[in-house]
Amino acid sequence: MLRKIQKENMGTSNLGWLESRFHFSFAQYFNPSNMNFGVLRVLNDDIIHPNSGFDTHPHDNMEIISYVVKGSITHKDSMGNQETLNRGEVQYLSAGDGIFHSEHNLHEEDLRLLQIWILPPRKNLEKLYGSYRYKKEQRTNKLLNIVSSDKQNSKVNIYQDVNIFVSELDKSKVIDYKIKKNRQIYFVQIEGSCQINDVILNEGDALEITKDDNLSISALEDSHFLFIEMKEE
Repeated sequence: MLRKIQKENMGTSNLGWLESRFHFSFAQYFNPSNMNFGVLRVLNDDIIHPNSGFDTHPHDNMEIISYVVKGSITHKDSMGNQETLNRGEVQYLSAGDGIFHSEHNLHEEDLRLLQIWILPPRKNLEKLYGSYRYKKEQRTNKLLNIVSSDKQNSKVNIYQDVNIFVSELDKSKVIDYKIKKNRQIYFVQIEGSCQINDVILNEGDALEITKDDNLSISALEDSHFLFIEMKEE
């Protein structure tokens, strides 16, 4: 079953320095019927304007992945990590019993990123931080597994049993993906447009995929997308 969520029906926020689209309840957007999709708790499509960002703040018991779409993000945290990442690169942390961090755009162009929060399998796990600088050719006209559990072979491993894939698909190219039994998918159209089976997604739209066994993803124009595969609820 495929359920389309149009970007116009998502929560939004504009704080001046930050423009956000909320796929699930977050901050001032609260919808009790839209709290999560399986272990996916938060997916925010953020635009952070130049020379601004999230000052130091805490997190605990959440696994957080940032996927950079445009511009550069600079991270600092209470474990002593500090680095800057660019388009297509991935930063992650498992906050365990508590971590402080900041995320800033220190450059003169807008930063766009997807912030993805995954519920961990249990509380107070050992804290993790890391990143990986994936290359464009790794995701061009193919699926790139950018995040997985530590039992899989992605370059980025978190505790929860999820797989996150991205692709930049040229117009008219097609990718098929086989969904294993008792798994479900949340699909995000980042840029461009695609047809997934018989559903068309435009930039910013999303798709919940349950009780299905195969996806045929066809690029209607040059297209950039991400999806998160996980256990069924």
